[in-house]
Amino acid sequence: MRKIIFGLFGIALVAGSCSTTKSASSDGSVSAGQAQSLRAEVMKLKGEWTISDVDYNKSYSIKPFDEGADINCFVGSAWKLIPNNYTGTYSLNGGGSCPVKTQAITFSVDKYSNVSIKKVGEGEKAKKVGAGYMLRLENPTDNSFTLVQSLNADGSPMDVRYNFVRTSSK
Repeated sequence: MRKIIFGLFGIALVAGSCSTTKSASSDGSVSAGQAQSLRAEVMKLKGEWTISDVDYNKSYSIKPFDEGADINCFVGSAWKLIPNNYTGTYSLNGGGSCPVKTQAITFSVDKYSNVSIKKVGEGEKAKKVGAGYMLRLENPTDNSFTLVQSLNADGSPMDVRYNFVRTSSK
């Protein structure tokens, strides 16, 4: 009798695992296929990057990520992203009025390619960080991607585009 029960359980398990995948439901969940596709896109971010340039309306003064540094200080900044545990760092190089700074971050990417970046202070647990920045991931390839931050400038929407290029895949 035990063999029959275990046999039926095994058949049910195999049959359930071979069923077709479901599309995204109204509760925001995704199918296994969609999750795999998203994971593949996120894994493209693994490695070391630099911001090659920033596109924005130059008539505004922008100080990204509450660093107190001008947006031009981020051009040439070094970013290390580790999607396995969704952590990383960015480093401002200094020079002129730009500070020298390395900032630990956590990040996540949702199914709509929205990227949440949270700054993690020294000795702070990432799960305790509530505030962060929402950007949109565009055109991720093996060697480049763009993060777009939507801001409000004098009551009008404005996009800031951070263009990244790969420096190392480590």
